Amino acid sequence: MVALLMPVAILNYLDRQMLATMKASMVADIPSIANKADWGIVLGSFKWVYAILSPVGGYIADRFSRRHVIAFSLFAWSAVTWWTGHVASFNELVAARALMGVSEAFYIPAALALIADFHIGGTRSRAVGMHQTGIYMGLILGGFAGYAAESPTLGWHWAFSSAGILGIVYSLPLLMLLRNPPRSATNGASSASPLEALGSLLNNRNFILLVLYFTLPAIAGWVVKDWMPEVVRERYGLSQGDAGFAAVLSVQVASILGSLMGGFLADKWMQKSPRGRIYASAVGMLLFLPALIGVGRSETLFFAISFLVMFGIGWGFFDTNNMPILSQIVGSHQRATGYGLMNLVSISIGGFADWSFGHLRDQKVAHSIIFDSFAGIALLSVFLVLLIRPRPGT
Repeated sequence: MVALLMPVAILNYLDRQMLATMKASMVADIPSIANKADWGIVLGSFKWVYAILSPVGGYIADRFSRRHVIAFSLFAWSAVTWWTGHVASFNELVAARALMGVSEAFYIPAALALIADFHIGGTRSRAVGMHQTGIYMGLILGGFAGYAAESPTLGWHWAFSSAGILGIVYSLPLLMLLRNPPRSATNGASSASPLEALGSLLNNRNFILLVLYFTLPAIAGWVVKDWMPEVVRERYGLSQGDAGFAAVLSVQVASILGSLMGGFLADKWMQKSPRGRIYASAVGMLLFLPALIGVGRSETLFFAISFLVMFGIGWGFFDTNNMPILSQIVGSHQRATGYGLMNLVSISIGGFADWSFGHLRDQKVAHSIIFDSFAGIALLSVFLVLLIRPRPGT
């Protein structure tokens, strides 16, 4: 199940990083993108639509078939990715990114819930961690897109069109091979109405804490993913391709390592304490503190990359254990809906963070001030996750 879903994760996150890595070429070809704040709107349009529809995608996955939701999401993503390679104006690009948000809103909640359905014991964190490595692989591949954008024989149009075609080709065998879990494993699909499902989750103290914990670190995470290639290019005088390579590869390779380590540590820690996954996630969050302060203050590319590696390891610990922690505080029939609500809050704030970072840079606010603020938010997040209490026997 994890092996079938990993290519989908790769493709889903490939286009996100391609957009960040190929910014300079896209802006040069689309002159109606006037400034950094406009680019923040391009980034934010995806996130706001993705955020709003994530609970809808999660609820449908809980209510009906996770398998069909995932396959539909991939086909829709592929079609929109292909179209993105053919846009010619700022408004078209914003529309394409908004439609991308529609397609992707249905994938992550359904996929992570499906993995949790099949991995019900001591392998859950490792299984989710393996899936998340697909996300980081997609981001790594997207980091090389700057070279494609600079190539006179390829270009950013070709990069988006090719990724879209690959997704369309994979969607059919995915639908044929993917399976829903036996109903006995999940107690059947949820029969609750949308309002009943929402009310049950919002009355769960632990779920509210997890939503806050999931959201606050993602403010820095989105900025690092979406803006760091451009920051490195401007700050250290690199080419678009070299900046994408340096900024993306360092974080995502480290995230793969952190995801595998965090999943292994969490599953082992669970053998001693039901809070093992919470503790493993908190360890990763503690790594954010020096990493973010260092990223904002690094005077050389070497130190910037070193701190980005530390951030990536911490992110892997954090990202791997969110669905496993959610599975300890809500029932199986609410997992996709719960994760969709988490995405709603987190990505809405992430879209605002993208726009805000562009606005602050237009106003010449120092990187050190911005990233120091992110570090303070990470410290608060450590206390939040430690307040979560898992249900007995989970």
